Amino acid sequence: MDVSRLFAVDGKVALVTGGSRGIGEMLVRGLVASGVRTYLSSRSVEACEELAEELSAAGHCVALPADLSTPEGCEALAAAFGEHEDRLHVLVNNAGATWGAPLGEYPAEGFDKVMDTNVRAPFLLTQALLPSLEAAATSEDPGRVIMIGSIDGLVVPSFESYAYSASKAAIHMLTRHVGKAVASRNVTVNAIAPGLFPSKMTAFLFDEHEAEVVAAIPRGRAGTPEDLVGTVIYLASRAGAYTTGAVLPVDGGYATLR
Repeated sequence: MDVSRLFAVDGKVALVTGGSRGIGEMLVRGLVASGVRTYLSSRSVEACEELAEELSAAGHCVALPADLSTPEGCEALAAAFGEHEDRLHVLVNNAGATWGAPLGEYPAEGFDKVMDTNVRAPFLLTQALLPSLEAAATSEDPGRVIMIGSIDGLVVPSFESYAYSASKAAIHMLTRHVGKAVASRNVTVNAIAPGLFPSKMTAFLFDEHEAEVVAAIPRGRAGTPEDLVGTVIYLASRAGAYTTGAVLPVDGGYATLR
């Protein structure tokens, strides 16, 4: 056993959706720093290309802008990735959307937008990229799909984000369902359920409710990039090769110790 290489991911190829800001940006930076050939996607062409240009100075990082809210956008991203690589070791389905409105006023278009981006897109993209994941996979080093769920899919959130919490609960079950289907094909599927991390989506919490929210976290702090990057490195490395169908809360104990 070569313990020194147990968590090594250098030389692998990864695609991170929603990779230009927030949790996605944290993961892109961590993967590039770990020697991973990293492709990032987001709807913002400018933000995507700016981050890729910055990180290209430290490693291999390529921007593949795409709007994953439509099936056509998912197909276009898979095709664009295929122009660069014929194998994919790690797919991180992180792109997401949210919508808040009171019960009785929650619009159908908001619900559809969140479910299309947060549930349908990860499924369609995983399906489209499965041949590339299988091409990179071996029994000891399978292809990896990492879904970014949320503790809002494990516990009822305090805010009226009905579609978001439902979508994250759905992505947790989709993780298990797809994971079972592809386990014999040397592909693992796991989900990470982050708690409070700084991002554009959670900015209002830090601005208006930080003390209240942090006080409810058993570890007494919000998450840092190292907390998430470390979990992704584990799942993407030899150390995580036998883990599949799992939903891993990375939340300082919020969902499990309250």
